[in-house]
Amino acid sequence: MRRARTGLRVTVAISMAISALAGCHNPQAGGLTIAGSTSVQPVAEMLADKYMAEHPGHQINVQGGGSSAGISAVLSGAAAIGMSSRELKPDETGLTRFLLARDAIALIVHPDNPVHEMTTEQARGIFSGRIRRWDEIGGRAARITCITREEGSGTRSAFEEMIMGEDVQIAADAIVQDSTGAARTIVADDRNAIAYVSLGMVTPEVTAVTLDGVKPTHETVESGKYRLCRPFLLLTKGPPSPEAQAYLDYVRRPDCQAIIAEEGYIPVKSGDAQ
Repeated sequence: MRRARTGLRVTVAISMAISALAGCHNPQAGGLTIAGSTSVQPVAEMLADKYMAEHPGHQINVQGGGSSAGISAVLSGAAAIGMSSRELKPDETGLTRFLLARDAIALIVHPDNPVHEMTTEQARGIFSGRIRRWDEIGGRAARITCITREEGSGTRSAFEEMIMGEDVQIAADAIVQDSTGAARTIVADDRNAIAYVSLGMVTPEVTAVTLDGVKPTHETVESGKYRLCRPFLLLTKGPPSPEAQAYLDYVRRPDCQAIIAEEGYIPVKSGDAQ
């Protein structure tokens, strides 16, 4: 799927996601609908399963759709809790922010790719289309297959902010994928592909690139040495309802934060603000 997403397409996609979420949410049936970031979704599903196992009769429905769709869904009332893998924008107001965990964004390549290190400038060159071949940065003589996320993705938004900057755009012919898992699958199957994904989604099928001399690990993220970091947020429209608050308190428990750590994300600390 090689295409650039226009603003109209993004609006339509988000509207469809919100409509689908609205169709799933039935307040009269009780329970919580949680929607948004596909990066947050896997760990949110695990925590929801744990919560429901410990609270018989409570129903939690976790949906993807991307950070922007999740924020729109919670503002519209289609979801009780939104998930975002980026900070809120200045115009995204009326939301109560709750820090679930921290994550880093890792650049990934196929394990057979000899390029395991690059600079921020090289990464910017690859994703802008200025660098088209691996041998331009010391790799094999092959064209680079560049994978990006869709507009509205929190991972893409954070990557654009921290790597691309305000004046450089991701190349229009980059292959767009709608989930972190899909981006990782392409890289695992293509020796010439590169993508950016959540650190928690890095598996042995791909290799995380050392960026500016720092490898993305829990230790380098927590120490601040690795700079491509972002929050995993849960959001409510205004103050949380009692049911939502109970769930938000639950996921900050030590046993839930241990699950977050086991999945490769950075758990919150007792002194962290929500």
